[in-house]
Amino acid sequence: MSTYHDRIAALRAQLKQQNLDGFVIPLTDEHMSEYVGDYARRLAWLTGFQGSAGTAALTLEDAAIFTDGRYTVQVREQVDGSVYSYEDVPRVQVADWLQKKAKPGTRIGYDAWLHTRKWVNAAHAKLKAKGVELVPVDRNPIDGVWQDQPDPSGAPVLVHEDVQAGRSSAEKRADIAAWLKEEGADGVVIAALDSVAWLFNIRGSDVSHTPVALSFAIVNADGSARLFIDPAKISDEVRSHLGKDVTVEPRTDFGAALSGMSGKKMMVDPDTAVAAIFQLLGDAGAQVREARDPAILAKAIKNGTEIEGSRTAHIRDGAAIVRFLKWFADEAPKGELDELTAADKLESIRRESNLLMDLSFDTISGTGKHAAMPHYRVTPESSLTIEKNSIYLVDSGGQYRDGTTDITRTMVNGTPTAEMKDRFTRVLKGHIALATAVFPDGTTGGQLDAFARQFLWQAGVDYGHGTGHGVGSFLGVHEGPQRISPANYPGAGASEPLREGMILSNEPGYYKAGEFGIRIENLVVVEKREIEGMEGDFLGFETVTFAPIALDLIDESLLTDFERQWLNDYHAQVREKIGPQLSDDADRKWLEDATRAI
Repeated sequence: MSTYHDRIAALRAQLKQQNLDGFVIPLTDEHMSEYVGDYARRLAWLTGFQGSAGTAALTLEDAAIFTDGRYTVQVREQVDGSVYSYEDVPRVQVADWLQKKAKPGTRIGYDAWLHTRKWVNAAHAKLKAKGVELVPVDRNPIDGVWQDQPDPSGAPVLVHEDVQAGRSSAEKRADIAAWLKEEGADGVVIAALDSVAWLFNIRGSDVSHTPVALSFAIVNADGSARLFIDPAKISDEVRSHLGKDVTVEPRTDFGAALSGMSGKKMMVDPDTAVAAIFQLLGDAGAQVREARDPAILAKAIKNGTEIEGSRTAHIRDGAAIVRFLKWFADEAPKGELDELTAADKLESIRRESNLLMDLSFDTISGTGKHAAMPHYRVTPESSLTIEKNSIYLVDSGGQYRDGTTDITRTMVNGTPTAEMKDRFTRVLKGHIALATAVFPDGTTGGQLDAFARQFLWQAGVDYGHGTGHGVGSFLGVHEGPQRISPANYPGAGASEPLREGMILSNEPGYYKAGEFGIRIENLVVVEKREIEGMEGDFLGFETVTFAPIALDLIDESLLTDFERQWLNDYHAQVREKIGPQLSDDADRKWLEDATRAI
């Protein structure tokens, strides 16, 4: 099936065979992951959409794709508007559209392994009011028509050594066991891939850019655990690492294990465990209680080993970024450099260390109108030449054994306009305001978000994404539960208190649709602050990303003395930390100039 018209036609024929009148296709997998393995990329196969958040829904007559404000431009470039209508979330929800389009008496299918129970209950209630039945499928109908669908990855599991993790798996499981005893529960289901990886100190390569292995786990109140994973992925070394208190069982047996929980008191996270898990436990007669996955917060609060590893990884990564920025400064003025070549060059420089395990996400390499798309993904077909006097934005990161990086830098190839400099400087001012914020313990990311937006607001502009997300330790580049964003933005986390040891991004931006985009992103670690005469506990941020910020895009007249001093001090740290990592005299000379005091 070479066209998306062919694919949706085949899907509709399959739906008729399964006595269904419609179907819902989320982007996620059985673990509610943001990034999924190739076998689970059903939304991309059906629609062509390459973003990291979206859903499609169709009836036998109509079809729609649902994305939020981050993908307004991208979805229109990648998805055929003659097949799908474009629906903006949260203004239009999937169930609202289905309620409008589906006729009374029809049956709309969904895969219970790809939706939360909350979504199923809400959609069921809304559709039932119109006489439409929401039906769980025994087999996902897309899998019936996706002829060359890849198999789930069989890549081997790696041990994440305690010297890098900072704590043993046994210690982590003991903490969860103590919590279960306090709650009077027999066990907890761990469904999120990064939680499983963190809990057992293992890593994998089953999902592009996120070092996790396809698996589920059940942790018992005595600290023992059952790990459901393809046994062929587990070497003798990994079995020895897991120890005698962890049994390895086939991932395909997970459903049967849930069905054997009669009478057990089980804790399940409604945000990370799919509806099928609740259904199987309920049908088995288990007593199910909703609770946050106990690995979520513990994973987010990095220990000293993980924080030091992140610092080391960022210095290594910063040296690669500096070499790339210097290369860009040399090549872009020649007029032949394009987005794809630049992204490939940055990856090749990172790989020269022989310590890069993977990128931490697909590099966002955009110029002109593409820089104005916050989540743009360059392809050979879309790649633009970086023209003279245009802005170029690159958002990228690396996965290293000792840490995960994520950095955005914005450059200009030539002479910026006054508007470009104004917007860049306002973004920089917001970045500095957040980087230097001091706040009481218990402050949430939602309370801090306006620090970064205030100078853009003063000019009557804003940006349509969050200001900061959590970052894992050789794990997901997007990690909860913490987040810095307005409370009404898509995704949870704005109400989560920030705690010492959390790693987050600081990435305000500005995007002028069709013309240019700007973002400045560093990673920061939440740390304690000591203030003379303070009453209570206070926190602040340690910046761990080190690379030059484009001086030729700054309108110095807009900076205060404090902001100017922060920038000069930051650039002095960049010279101090990154300079010794550079072996080429030309690179060091370029760095000196790029970080000169202003």
